[in-house]
Amino acid sequence: MIRILLADDQALVRAGFRALLDAQDELQVVGEAGDGDAAVRLVTQLIPDVVLMDIRMPRCDGLEATRRIVADARLAQVKIIILTTFDLDEYLFEALRAGASGFLVKDTEPVDLIRGIHAVARGDGLLSPGVTRRLIAEFATATSKPAPGPDLGALTEREREVMALVAGGLSNDEIAERLVVSPATAKTHVSRAMVKLGARDRAQLVVFAYQSGLVRAG
Repeated sequence: MIRILLADDQALVRAGFRALLDAQDELQVVGEAGDGDAAVRLVTQLIPDVVLMDIRMPRCDGLEATRRIVADARLAQVKIIILTTFDLDEYLFEALRAGASGFLVKDTEPVDLIRGIHAVARGDGLLSPGVTRRLIAEFATATSKPAPGPDLGALTEREREVMALVAGGLSNDEIAERLVVSPATAKTHVSRAMVKLGARDRAQLVVFAYQSGLVRAG
C-alpha cells in the first residue's frame, strides 16, 4: 500500500485526487493539507510515502514546504511530486533542486498520475524526458546564484557516462542499449552514482548533472 498526502489550497482539486486515488486498491490517501505549513506538519505526523504538492499555495508555498521536508532526516523516505498548472513553471527547477522527485501538470491523465506515483514510490523519480530536460536546460543556468554542484570525484568514468545519459532523459533500458550492457548493469551504475552523490532519487541525479557541469544547458 502506498500512502499519499495531498497538499493543495483548492478543496475541489484535493477531492478529485482523493476520489481517483482511493479507488485504487494499492493507494491510500492518508491526509490533506491546504497550505505548505499544514503539509509539513502532516508529513511529520503521518510520514506518507508520497506527497502530491501544489507549488503555488498561500502562506507557505510548495517550494518552501519541499525544502523543509527534505531537510528533515526523519522524512528521508518521503517522496514529493510537485503539481503545477504549467509544464514550464519557473519554480519547478528550484523544487527539483530542493529534492522533489519530479512533477506533474494538473491535467495529467489519471493513468499517468497513478503510474507516476508508483514510479516515485519505487525511488525512480518522475521524469518526463522532454519537459524535464527543457525545464532544466532553461532554468539551470538562469538562477542568479546557482548552488554549487556535487563533487563527482568519487564516480567512475562509466558512472559519469551513465549519469550524463540519465540527465539526457534516457531510461535504464535505453542506457543499456546505448552502452551495450544489460539493463541490470545500467541500473546498478545509476544506483551507485546516486549512493555516492547522496541523491534522493533519479530526478536529483539529473539536477546534480547540471549543477556539476557534467551536462550543460543546450
